[in-house]
Formats: sequence, C-alpha cells, structure tokens
Amino acid sequence: MVHAYILIQTEVGKAASVAGEISSITGVTKAEDVTGPYDVIVRAEANNVDELGKLVVAQIQSVEGITRTLTCPIVHI
Repeated sequence: MVHAYILIQTEVGKAASVAGEISSITGVTKAEDVTGPYDVIVRAEANNVDELGKLVVAQIQSVEGITRTLTCPIVHI
C-alpha cells in the first residue's frame, strides 16, 4: 500500500468546496482546507504508485477549482 499527501492550490474562495468534493473520492482518507501556500491537503492511499498516479491525475485533478497539485508519497526510512 502506498500513502501520500497531496498539496493543492485552488482558485480564490474554492478551498472548502474542493476539499468537500475530494473527500468523497475512493482512495482519499482525509481532505482538509488549510491556510498558507496551499489551500487543501489530502491524505490518499493506493495499492501501488501507478494507481496513486491515476487517482491524482484522473480523479483529483479533474475537480473544478484546482489550479495545481503536488504529490508527496510517504516513505519509511
């Protein structure tokens, strides 16, 4: 299982609606709107890196109001 944080920038005033919509996507375990350089932080999981990529590109990035994402896979060192 691969886990990642996805940092999201949104259009002005869209953080709450983006977080709400993303939270219903399968594979997303948490989505919260935050302050700072990013507007929403998502915790997601997938069976492998390829599925994680598909989750981000095909589902998360298609949510209206998102302008940019940064995916940070969790590593165990």
